[in-house]
Amino acid sequence: MLARLHPADIAKVIAHLSSPKEKRTVFELVRGESQRGQVLSELDAGSIQQVLADLAPPDVAWLLKDLGPDDVADILGVLPEEQAKEILTLMKTEDSTEIAGLLKYPKDSAGSIMTTEFFSLSEDTTAQEAIRRLQRATDAEMVFYIYVTDKDDHLVGVLSLRQLLTVPPDTPLKNIMARDVMSVSVEMDQEEVARQVARYNLLAIPVVEKDNTLVGIITVDDVVDVIREEATEDMLKMAGATEEDTFMKSSSLDSARRRLPWLFTNLAGSLFSGAILWYFRYTIQEVVAIVSFIPVIAAMGGNVGLQSSTLIIRGLATGRIELTDVWKVFFREVGIGLLLGLACGVLLTLIGLLWHGQGFLGMVVGASILIAFLVSTSMATIMPIVLKRMGVDPAVAAGPFVTTANDITGITIYLTLATILLEHLK
Repeated sequence: MLARLHPADIAKVIAHLSSPKEKRTVFELVRGESQRGQVLSELDAGSIQQVLADLAPPDVAWLLKDLGPDDVADILGVLPEEQAKEILTLMKTEDSTEIAGLLKYPKDSAGSIMTTEFFSLSEDTTAQEAIRRLQRATDAEMVFYIYVTDKDDHLVGVLSLRQLLTVPPDTPLKNIMARDVMSVSVEMDQEEVARQVARYNLLAIPVVEKDNTLVGIITVDDVVDVIREEATEDMLKMAGATEEDTFMKSSSLDSARRRLPWLFTNLAGSLFSGAILWYFRYTIQEVVAIVSFIPVIAAMGGNVGLQSSTLIIRGLATGRIELTDVWKVFFREVGIGLLLGLACGVLLTLIGLLWHGQGFLGMVVGASILIAFLVSTSMATIMPIVLKRMGVDPAVAAGPFVTTANDITGITIYLTLATILLEHLK
């Protein structure tokens, strides 16, 4: 069965097995070192450590011999440092030098995910010579574009394969290349790299040093992985979980310890809501029907706020929303809150009339939900942007804060209005 599967599918099978022994058993059933190396490059960090745990460094080095430097660097980056160093010493000198160079870059930077197997030519190369050298470039990874450099290896231009094939053979590359090259620095965060590739619809993007020396490229397949990882990370942060939780790799104690602060946030907010209800107990005693709509006010305000905050957080993460857009986004979300509040307010006014026979109570509920929606969308819009300016990840802090705060403000608005208009509700 494994022989008929793609390496990525085999990796998925291994990742979902429950014990390290099972993972190692299945991995050893994969035929051929080259195929097993490809499976390794598709595995997550935890599974890589588990399947390689009992293998000697020479055997691991043999599995990695056909992989690109970027894939090898990713695999060695998740292994214990001593084991990684020993494996590096067993590889070819030129390969180990390239891989060590990639490992020196910070995790999640452009340098850490780039490949050094790219195709570049001097600006004085003719189109005919470029085609001839391209045919011999068996090691270059995914030649989508031809990058052009000067005599000092500085990136000066780029051209497509189509351009190369549609000009006279003796045309120098400098005459047909595009000089405005989109590139990223080796220190740039991988999430920003992914935004650049998505924004400009690129299949690959060159990576340069500070002096504009071309040192590698990042291909679209690696960018897709980054986008998936970053989106997953943001969603897990908002839930107070980690990637280990999704595969049930972490212990119950560790998962509970990570989630407990989030529950305490909601616990404190719920206790505060309870204190507000106690403060307004005499109003509730006078008109018991008020109780019917307290869950509605709390839930609706919190949900509207969560919707707005999720949109803002995701927009900030993907770069679709910039900090300079704050007022534009604010007024848009408040407008949406107003429309939603009007719709729900009218509906609740009718429900109050039909349920309790008190049209005025329905009006109080409708007005409360309208005000609560306006406050909720305002707070949910501003809070992630404020946190972003403060250097705090909005995905971590905004969700529970906004939800809890909106529950409290919604109940406070409702009971305050009911108290002020108590004489009309009796």
